[in-house]
Amino acid sequence: MCVLAASIAVSLASGLAMRSAAIENANNTYDSAVKSNESAEQSFANQQEATAAQLKETRASAAQEKLAKTIQGLQARGRIRASEQAGLTVGLLSADAERQAANAREAISQSLESATNQYRRNILGLEADRDNRRNQLQSQVNNAYNQIPSLASVILNTATQGLNTYAAIT
Repeated sequence: MCVLAASIAVSLASGLAMRSAAIENANNTYDSAVKSNESAEQSFANQQEATAAQLKETRASAAQEKLAKTIQGLQARGRIRASEQAGLTVGLLSADAERQAANAREAISQSLESATNQYRRNILGLEADRDNRRNQLQSQVNNAYNQIPSLASVILNTATQGLNTYAAIT
């Protein structure tokens, strides 16, 4: 009978120790996931900030280019008027200079619109990467907690071990 009690006690202690180790492991996995998630969030924020700064610089550059093209168009029209020509030719040349300046400004606007759309796509990609990382971390945490044996299973295993020992003794 003493052997049976010792066997049950050892089995119970072993089961509880395994449960305790699994809980410790799950808690460590959770803590690690929290730190990794914070790192992923910081990385996302840094990348988003860099992408926004790049778009801001592109917009500023585009505004300068548009202004330069407007000035060039005005200068061209001024040169045409200053040439002291009269009539239809001056009107056509002036209209052509304005059209060229307008086309250049429109090309810059389209380029800027393309850069803005690319910025949006880049941010969506960054969000997807961040969300993917979060999901991986959550999966790791869930797996770690799923490895913890329930108290009922520890007790049931102990009882099974006890019955097996009892059967072996008798």
